[in-house]
Amino acid sequence: MKRNEKTPNHQSRTIALLGFDGVAALDITGPYEVFSIPSYLAQDKMVPPYRIVLLADQAGPIRSASGLSLIADASWRDFHGKVDTLLVCGGPDMAPLQSNQKLLAWLRTMGRHTRRIGSICTGAFLLAEADLLNNRRATTHWREVARLAQTYKTVTVEPDAIYVKDGHVYTSAGITAGMDLALALVEEDLGRDIALAVARMLVLFLKRPGGQSQFSTQLQAQAVEGQRLAALLSWLTHHHHTPLTVGDMASRAGMSPRTFARVFVSETGDTPALYLEKLRLEHAVRLLETTGTSLDITAQECGFTGHEQLRRAFQRHKGITPQDYQKRFQTTKTISQGDPS
Repeated sequence: MKRNEKTPNHQSRTIALLGFDGVAALDITGPYEVFSIPSYLAQDKMVPPYRIVLLADQAGPIRSASGLSLIADASWRDFHGKVDTLLVCGGPDMAPLQSNQKLLAWLRTMGRHTRRIGSICTGAFLLAEADLLNNRRATTHWREVARLAQTYKTVTVEPDAIYVKDGHVYTSAGITAGMDLALALVEEDLGRDIALAVARMLVLFLKRPGGQSQFSTQLQAQAVEGQRLAALLSWLTHHHHTPLTVGDMASRAGMSPRTFARVFVSETGDTPALYLEKLRLEHAVRLLETTGTSLDITAQECGFTGHEQLRRAFQRHKGITPQDYQKRFQTTKTISQGDPS
């Protein structure tokens, strides 16, 4: 299948997952579940949306890093079926695969003939070794992003991203981020309603809180549970859009402003004002990714004084304007016309 050739609606798209002995089991089973749900939801249709195959060095059992055994449907060496999307799974030790020249040659061929090719977690190292990430943006598990950038100088590594799309090549962050990527691919293929139904079936976010980042301020808040600010941080999660001063937050925490500021930095690593700005920015990110609201309305709903304050926050934390971010990541609605620059 040529890369730019789309699968007709009446045919199943073949999703191939590449596994191996020592693979991270969830790199396979997570995306596998995501792609299997649309077929379950479409039981009344003659042809299921996806056909999923697990490939490995040989057909038969493979043992994951956790000890869970999985059954490969076929060997990548002699698999001749048409593949729409190939995802390379990761594991703790990718070195044996990176030195497998026949596998690398096969990946290069697949990169030319599949509509999409991608990686989950440290599978990015295999794509990079096969030269499929040259001059592209990519990501991997947060513990490995520095090594990926140091080893492959032609790859622009985005260390905080959940997943990155660059042309027909996709990379995702660690472990469960493979499910985020799979949901995004389902949305591309079948639309937002089906992707949302899949997310609900699996009790997942279609878009994680925190947007495209591997790390979110709400996750940071969970890390201080049981400490002096836990109740306040939980409250801020639901009230960050309201007008708030540092004095307001200190009063709610039952501390003087000076003590509050010191304790806040000690427990969260951020000043109260910066933490609040991050919460508001993450809310804005979710709105920009999933709605077509104007920047003024987005700013108002998130607690910013206006679109200019929102723009400055985006520039500080993401290095781009809200409009540029929306163009890159929005997948569901047309970007609003007439937004202020």
